[in-house]
Amino acid sequence: QVQLVESGGGLVQAGGSLRLSCAASGKIDRINFMSWYRQAPGKQRELVAGVTSRGSTNYADSVKGRFTISRDSGKNTGYLQMNSLKPEDTGVYYCNAEVYNDYDVGYLVRDYWGLGTQVTVSS
Repeated sequence: QVQLVESGGGLVQAGGSLRLSCAASGKIDRINFMSWYRQAPGKQRELVAGVTSRGSTNYADSVKGRFTISRDSGKNTGYLQMNSLKPEDTGVYYCNAEVYNDYDVGYLVRDYWGLGTQVTVSS
């Protein structure tokens, strides 16, 4: 079983910064893709940023130039550096990982989610 644990959320004033971390543990042969989603109150969960195993990244238009996603494959850990935060960035931030595992009878690719970390940006 794989577990994802997010940390680094909190309360910050507009214009401030936070760095989120996502630590993955358990049986993990490779994390194909690691991403961050967020969900604001009353809204659907949306993709914020993602990074492949080769380091290719993509971002939601609303965070481009302000957020940076990265990962340490050796530690199975991902990060989201958030700068110039805005009140509209407020929400619960979730880590997602697409995990690849080899088994004697074949392989398995499965998505896992963390429980989320709250980010609140005050105006």
